[in-house]
Amino acid sequence: MNKIYSVILVVILSGCATQVPVSISTIPAGNLTVAEVRAGPNRFAGSEVRWGGVITKVENKASQTWIEVVSRELKSNGQPRVDSGSSGRFIASFPGFVDPVVYNAGQLLTVVGTIEGETTRPIGEYAYLFPLVAVSTSYLWPEEDEPVRHEYYPPPWWYYDPWPYYPRSFYPRPHPPYRR
Repeated sequence: MNKIYSVILVVILSGCATQVPVSISTIPAGNLTVAEVRAGPNRFAGSEVRWGGVITKVENKASQTWIEVVSRELKSNGQPRVDSGSSGRFIASFPGFVDPVVYNAGQLLTVVGTIEGETTRPIGEYAYLFPLVAVSTSYLWPEEDEPVRHEYYPPPWWYYDPWPYYPRSFYPRPHPPYRR
């Protein structure tokens, strides 16, 4: 009997476990932050990192695609936390063509790759230093559906009309706002 309970417990707990996409499951040893690399990008060239954040821009070049990302702290499953602060921006360099319709601004992206160096690009009129990451694997997080908002919300249980089929003149009670 205890074996049955143990199996049921394992099944329930495995269903509650955080699922990490396989492509980004490995965390490099001594994973650096974007702020650390921005302080000395050439010093960390060749280091492997796992970073993620919100896509701001996609730029296709002749043989590669640069995706500009505002970094965010990662959850245990590798998904960027939208509510966390940013330690800076970085550019994820993908080999070949990446469709800007699929990877569009505002989506969450997690990449694993090596630091290639740096590039300076303007953000407005400010010259910003971007660490450049050569992406080996990545995961584009699916957009979460917004909660459905209905115009009509049913009233609380105590607000229901106990006699819905009688004319209103039989009992003195104000008409609820949902019945007109």
